Amino acid sequence: MSKFPITLRGAELLREELKRLKTVDRPSVVAAIAEARSHGDLSENAEYDAAKERQGFIEGRIAEVEGKLGHAQIIDPAALDADGRVVFGATVDLEDMDNAQQVTYQIVGDDEADLKQNKISLNSPVARALIGKFAGDVAEVQTPGGRREYEILDVRYE
Repeated sequence: MSKFPITLRGAELLREELKRLKTVDRPSVVAAIAEARSHGDLSENAEYDAAKERQGFIEGRIAEVEGKLGHAQIIDPAALDADGRVVFGATVDLEDMDNAQQVTYQIVGDDEADLKQNKISLNSPVARALIGKFAGDVAEVQTPGGRREYEILDVRYE
């Protein structure tokens, strides 16, 4: 598996999730399994089945997060020096050329993308159109609703 980019904050969130899974979720599901076992016959014990299913989910998620962290290329946007160019981790202020609306996006990894927080995936059409451009450039984006043009107002590394 090749390396994939993730911001410093994204890596911190994954580490926090992993810690919670190992120190809170895993012990609580083990306790739930022990409690369900104490009720006797396991063949007809819905609590036991549910706890075992939850344990499988937790163990799978632990393995997934450990794998992601092991293959992550962690990038600190504040340490970037891209001479004003849009790169992974950059925060970009844009103006929609059609309706003059302004929006700010940070370009992040797939796992970190959250449009509600204005974080878009490096692999999204908008991010792909912005990568490599500078403030003052116009990026054309093909969206499901048609072609859009965005003027890049500012590029920050924060």
